[in-house]
Order: sequence, then C-alpha cells, then structure tokens
Amino acid sequence: MRMGLFLGLLTVAVAVATVPQAFSEEPAPSVLTLELNSLQPSDKGCRLTFVVSNRLGAELTKAAFEIALFNEAGIVDRLTVLDFNELPAGKTKVARFDLAGADCGKISRVLINHATECVGAGIEPDACQRRLKPETKSGIAFGM
Repeated sequence: MRMGLFLGLLTVAVAVATVPQAFSEEPAPSVLTLELNSLQPSDKGCRLTFVVSNRLGAELTKAAFEIALFNEAGIVDRLTVLDFNELPAGKTKVARFDLAGADCGKISRVLINHATECVGAGIEPDACQRRLKPETKSGIAFGM
C-alpha cells in the first residue's frame, strides 16, 4: 500500500512539474527570413548573396521577389526580379545573383518591392510578402 501511495504522489509531482513548461512554450513565428548577406564585385557586375530561411511551415515550390536598387543619390537605378526557386520547409538556403553592369560601390539601398511568386501547398499567395522578415549583414540598407 505504501508503494502505491508513493507511486501516486510521484506521478502527481512529475505532472505538476511539467505543466509550466507546456504553457510557457510559444510557437515559433511563421516567417520567411530574407537576409542580404553581402555584395561583391563580379566579372558581370555586382553579386548579391542572400541567406533565406523558410519557417512558413510548408515547402515553397516557387518564390521570387522584385527588388529595387538605389544609387548613392537615393535614385532608383534598376528594378529586377530575383527567383529563389524552391525553398524547403524548415531549411536555410544561400542564393547568389549576378547583376550585370551594376556597381556594388554605388548601391546605397536595396528595397523589396513585392513578392512576384509565392507558391506552395497550403501557402497563401501573399504569405511571402506578409510574413517576410528582411535582415542585412551587408552594411547596405535593406527592407520593404
């Protein structure tokens, strides 16, 4: 009988100890992080390197963004679409884009104008824009 009482109390103690953990854990935010990691001169012009992390909870079979490049005077130099193709759920991917004729030293800002493609099973068409979290490690202003 004592052993039964002991096991009962032990079970209650374990259950009570785990309750705060169950309620304190918040779900991770559902976001698509797009980081402008670097700009480097290339043979073609300027190479932009991005690190993209798909935390939307589903695979993107197609993701593309129109970006605007601003020169040192703050004037839009060009608009271009960057196609990131497939972005598996829960994965991080590095993508590089060579922009022909662009001078990295004259780019002062990169603006994400809008998502031109956002396709995946269970993904709302505007999810790539609405849940986008831009970041930069390049020293260049980057955002929406």
